[in-house]
Amino acid sequence: MANDGSQITITGSGTFVAPAGGDGTSSAATGGGTWAVFASAGDTTPSANGTYRITGLVRWDEKGTFPQEVNAVGGLAVLRVEFSDGNHGVLTVSCHAASGSDPAIFEGITMSKSFVDYWNREAPVGGVDANRTLFHRLDWSLLQDLR
Repeated sequence: MANDGSQITITGSGTFVAPAGGDGTSSAATGGGTWAVFASAGDTTPSANGTYRITGLVRWDEKGTFPQEVNAVGGLAVLRVEFSDGNHGVLTVSCHAASGSDPAIFEGITMSKSFVDYWNREAPVGGVDANRTLFHRLDWSLLQDLR
């Protein structure tokens, strides 16, 4: 939700390659999905909608693990976004891991589109499949063992 009560809803997925050491940016990022902007909470008809694509990784910080999930980790990913209507923005994906996360890490996403920042995210609710995130780490050593 933005400061004026408008909301953005997005769906999507993607991948990125984090730079060694966790610092710096990366153009090795793909993905995207759909977006819809609603003038206020409770509106069912979007005032605008379209698609978006990820154009790069701004930053990745890994923090925490999910003991019950193989290679699942928590952290914060900040990604550059290009919208189908020509606007640009930033997608922030934050995942509060089950083990080793800092209490300051939120679960969910925020997004900017042009000059509007949809910063007030909705927290997950038990039993509802929404507002949840998860990162999966690819173990390159496993791939090398397969050759």
